[in-house]
Amino acid sequence: MSAPAPSPLAIVDAAPLPRQDEVLTDAALAFVAELHRLFTPRRDELLARRAERRAEIARTSTLDFRPETAAIRADDSWKVAEAPAALNDRRVEITGPTDRKMTINALNSGAKVWLADFEDASAPTWENVIGGQLNLTAAYHRSIDFTDERTGKSYALKDASELATVVMRPRGWHLNERHLVDADGKAVPGALVDFGLYFFHNAQRLIELGKGPYFYLPKTESYLEARLWNDIFVFAQDYVGIPQGTVRATVLIETITAAYEMEEILYELRDHASGLNAGRWDYLFSIVKNFRDGGQKFVLPDRNLVTMTAPFMRAYTELLVRTCHKRGAHAIGGMAAFIPSRKDAEVNKVAFEKVRADKDREAGDGFDGSWVAHPDLVPIAMESFDKVLGAKPNQKDRLREDVSVAAGDLIAIDSLDAKPTYDGLVNAVQVGIRYIEAWLRGLGAVAIFNLMEDAATAEISRSQIWQWINAGVVFENGETATAELARKVAAEELANIKAEIGEDAFAAGTWQQAHDLLLQVSLDADYADFLTLPAYEQLG
Repeated sequence: MSAPAPSPLAIVDAAPLPRQDEVLTDAALAFVAELHRLFTPRRDELLARRAERRAEIARTSTLDFRPETAAIRADDSWKVAEAPAALNDRRVEITGPTDRKMTINALNSGAKVWLADFEDASAPTWENVIGGQLNLTAAYHRSIDFTDERTGKSYALKDASELATVVMRPRGWHLNERHLVDADGKAVPGALVDFGLYFFHNAQRLIELGKGPYFYLPKTESYLEARLWNDIFVFAQDYVGIPQGTVRATVLIETITAAYEMEEILYELRDHASGLNAGRWDYLFSIVKNFRDGGQKFVLPDRNLVTMTAPFMRAYTELLVRTCHKRGAHAIGGMAAFIPSRKDAEVNKVAFEKVRADKDREAGDGFDGSWVAHPDLVPIAMESFDKVLGAKPNQKDRLREDVSVAAGDLIAIDSLDAKPTYDGLVNAVQVGIRYIEAWLRGLGAVAIFNLMEDAATAEISRSQIWQWINAGVVFENGETATAELARKVAAEELANIKAEIGEDAFAAGTWQQAHDLLLQVSLDADYADFLTLPAYEQLG
């Protein structure tokens, strides 16, 4: 085989990184360039369709199951491909970014699956994008270790039989990779960069390990976006010469539009589908984004008051379980985001009880597995699913035919008996500033107030501020949500942070920048589709 021609892609505005040439080989870049040439135009069309759909929702303030795909929903004969052995038991999945320490700890955590995240838990600095690829490849070749300079503690991989199966999450379709451009200067979609480099370097090795190239697909909004991914998988498998159906994809149902197209999404990916996941914070963010001008009945209360037992959230999760099991797919539950305190046993006790109740509910509802953000939560979630599953790898045989969800049930926001509070506004500002500040320094997964927060958290925080102001919400203390009130709360939080961490640490951070960006995306009349789009322009 002759050497590949020089890639038509160029690396721009990025200082060279150690060992980046191991990732950005001519052959790998040629593959990414082909993905870009063949599929970016369709990506662009689908992003335009998102805008059209959103405009339609603004006009109608409603959603329904799609009439043009009714035949797919009515046809009981089709199923998704049978799960490979490495993905048949998914009772606990741990999530996190792909830095070296997390890579080792997640693989060693005792979870069945690690969601190796290039998306919401990873700020897309060039260093994170390339470093994450290096770490995953090194893990598959068992050439990865880590020593913490601060503590001197060393980390190494356990025996291969004890390691979690990796399901990698690339960036969403809306994000570009500004450091990789084609001959016309057009940036390659981040999703194609993340998927392409990972697949090219690791697909064959993963097959040798008895696993495969498995993916989580984020921010999907329609079955046509699932079709695009399926076509990418077909092309990619042929390109590297592995059997069709080797790739497996789990789709996050974390947008309100996708909730109306679950069966169609599985159908489009049926030869490559392995399940759907209920992604809570992005789902709420999507509801606010799509129905932000729908009036009072779509106003969400504080995010922490929207539990999974809220009627409209219950409709969404139960429909997801029924849909998955009807089609032979895994149903994966939501995130337990609690981060155990090393200082406060009582905080841990209360939180662990909440996590256990949440996982008991999911296992009882028919989910086949669930997410945690910290290794200490793996045994708690495992116990909940062990009680229900026993020795069975999943409970896909529980068809949940008792579930009946009407179109209106998914958007019955006003069925929740809770209202926005002033404390909720304060919390949204606090979490928003603290998360964005860390993100701008390259950290995508951040512990804030004993919860592991990621970009979805910041999105729901700023969306709620925006929604409450635009709806003229009156809080229980008599104050009205206004831009002025948000600025006042944000200024107070900035002063509190400075007092909390000290002048020097404050000056060394990006606190003012984070404050300004939160207010920009929370107060601008023109609602930004994604906080990460303007934030990416400021990322180092």
